[in-house]
Amino acid sequence: MKIVGISSSPRGKNSNTLKLLDAALEGAAEAGAEVESIDVAKLDIKYCIACDKCHKKGECSINDDFPALLEKLLAADGIIWSSPNYITNVTAQLKTVFDRCPLVIHEQLFEGKYSMSLTTAGGDELDFILDIMNNFMVQCGGKSIGGVGCSMYLGPEAVEAAIEKSRGMGKDLVEAIKEKRQYPEQEARQQAWKEGFKHSILANKERWAHNCDYWMEKGWIKE
Repeated sequence: MKIVGISSSPRGKNSNTLKLLDAALEGAAEAGAEVESIDVAKLDIKYCIACDKCHKKGECSINDDFPALLEKLLAADGIIWSSPNYITNVTAQLKTVFDRCPLVIHEQLFEGKYSMSLTTAGGDELDFILDIMNNFMVQCGGKSIGGVGCSMYLGPEAVEAAIEKSRGMGKDLVEAIKEKRQYPEQEARQQAWKEGFKHSILANKERWAHNCDYWMEKGWIKE
């Protein structure tokens, strides 16, 4: 079993969120998973230019580090997303990764994968940031077991508590994968999205040839 942890803070090794990520990966490793940490802030990942090549041909037109990152994400059983709160959102580095994933969303390529999310903030805006990451995973066809956040103004004790909670959730992520844990509410959201999005696929079937072929192969739409 492979768990990939995504760090997205430009502060690198000085990141408070990285402390939570390291703990979660340690927990996953203790539970028997092979783990890898990837700092996307150090990668060359350019902005999506909405060229539609991914929909037409199933590949990206931009030559950078994103395809290699995506390959690792697709090979993983679980993903740990992490980002500090930057103006009530994830960092620009992580948002850029998300923006490069229309094919992942449209073809539900994270189906069968599980995730958790981690964040730190100067204030109390934690759940909103966690929801951005959790919702992205569900939108891509995967399942989210939840997340851990820490308000840094609460001091060292709060940080230590969040680190321990992250370690425990890392272990639980491994268990969720082993159990093939089900989340009916998330699955209902995904099914409702498919029902709506199939109309977009059919409306763009000539322009989105690769997407359309994929949906037909999956049996999500018929000619």
